[in-house]
Amino acid sequence: MRLIGTISGEVKPTEFDILLSTSNVEKGSFVKVNHEVYGWVLARIDNLKRYLDPKREEVLLARAYTVGYKQDKLILIPKTPFKPEERVYSADRNLIMDVIGLKKSGLNNIYLGLLEGHDISVYLDVKKSIGKHMSVLAKTGTGKSYTVAVILEELLKANVPCVIIDPHGEYSSLKHESDDYDAMLQFNVKPRSYEDEVTEYAANIVINPGAERLTLKPRFTLDELIEIMPMRLNDNQKSILYDVMRRLENIEYTLQDIINAVRLDKNKAKWKVISGLETLRNSGIFDGKPVSMKQLVRKGKASIINLKGVEPRIQELILTKIAKDLFNTIKLGEIPPFFFMVEESHNFCPERGFGDALSSQILRTIASEGRKFGFYLCVVSQRPARVDKNVLSQCNMQIILKVTNPNDLRAIGQSIEGFTPGMEDDIKQLSIGRALVVGECVEQPITVNIRARESKHYSAVETEKKGETPKGSIIDRIKPVFIKEDIKEEQVKEEKRKVEPEKKTKIERLKSIFLKDE
Repeated sequence: MRLIGTISGEVKPTEFDILLSTSNVEKGSFVKVNHEVYGWVLARIDNLKRYLDPKREEVLLARAYTVGYKQDKLILIPKTPFKPEERVYSADRNLIMDVIGLKKSGLNNIYLGLLEGHDISVYLDVKKSIGKHMSVLAKTGTGKSYTVAVILEELLKANVPCVIIDPHGEYSSLKHESDDYDAMLQFNVKPRSYEDEVTEYAANIVINPGAERLTLKPRFTLDELIEIMPMRLNDNQKSILYDVMRRLENIEYTLQDIINAVRLDKNKAKWKVISGLETLRNSGIFDGKPVSMKQLVRKGKASIINLKGVEPRIQELILTKIAKDLFNTIKLGEIPPFFFMVEESHNFCPERGFGDALSSQILRTIASEGRKFGFYLCVVSQRPARVDKNVLSQCNMQIILKVTNPNDLRAIGQSIEGFTPGMEDDIKQLSIGRALVVGECVEQPITVNIRARESKHYSAVETEKKGETPKGSIIDRIKPVFIKEDIKEEQVKEEKRKVEPEKKTKIERLKSIFLKDE
């Protein structure tokens, strides 16, 4: 138990100042104070300042906010203030973990990293973390995708099925083990490949040759087909589709069968319907043997839906169809509860005023109704202000990395109950790889140094670059030839330089002789 100072000045049950006796105290550190009625109470350092008093002596002062004490599994705040000049100590591991609500073991829990300012591993309860939906929010380049990959690794180890909507093909790196040994040593993790647990599906297998072809079942209700059509239909056009779908209701059909049936209609309004159906057919995602929802959702397995190289409207179509089919399947109890992660969510469920997407409505439905069926949504975005606020507000677990945009901070504040200006300042000052964790899995917001990945990390940019000039390409084979030619040319030039000074010297000698003779 290390003494760090004494309580100073005015004391409230919820906050107090500490006159520090040591400079080895950081913002965010946890301390404890012995209350005369409630016993040991946990508090958190929120602010530090240093100044000279009138006697020209240096003063170190800290502002602390009360976290609480544990009583009968409840975390309570003292109703009376602490005694003035009461001694303040650095908090011990057990008190911090008990009051904050951290798990003491990594077994079937999410090991997120280390508590900032302390060598305490942060283990989060899986059910509380994902059970009421999750959001991971951050500005570009602060570790958002890295953090998501850490969560996916932990969920796979906990045997939780995962379906990953991956617009940039970033998460296929889960199949390769990390070689960042120094970082792993710090967090006591070992390199691991999740190749056996991950299946990657892609609509464009030319750009993503390592993936299986994504094919979806062309089975629709009338409402579903109208919703995923790439244009709005009027009542007349809907009527044409209704007649066709009713005739095909009890047979297996393809999109081409629907198109052929629409062609037989005599109404001229059919041509717009045919155009929309042909757009769906030409996307290629309804041709071939379809992937079943039971294939996508398997215990301890992750299915990556790699949308790299697919135009945005088709990406929306794929997400809409998969999300609808998964939702209908889980409502029937045919698949186990699973984690559904949507990267770049601001493109798939944009806030009103930032456009619309085919997938908006189904994601709103999942956000409001999915949890009771075990459909656990994870919203990942670099622009929180552009994510549908109805979807974002349903995410009761937030992992927030550095955000500085005022609009994004405002959107985060509206989605978190009890959001304070102090939390806003914390978010703006977070360094890369550190995250503010808020939700039912922790009694108080905490800052976590995200652990190192076990699998390889590639950013979206690095993933793109990897395909630019493959090893053994024609450029690699030609390059040595040019290098050799350059070397030869330089050698010739060097030889010339050696000869030229000699010539110049002979001429100068002759000149001097003739000038002398004259």
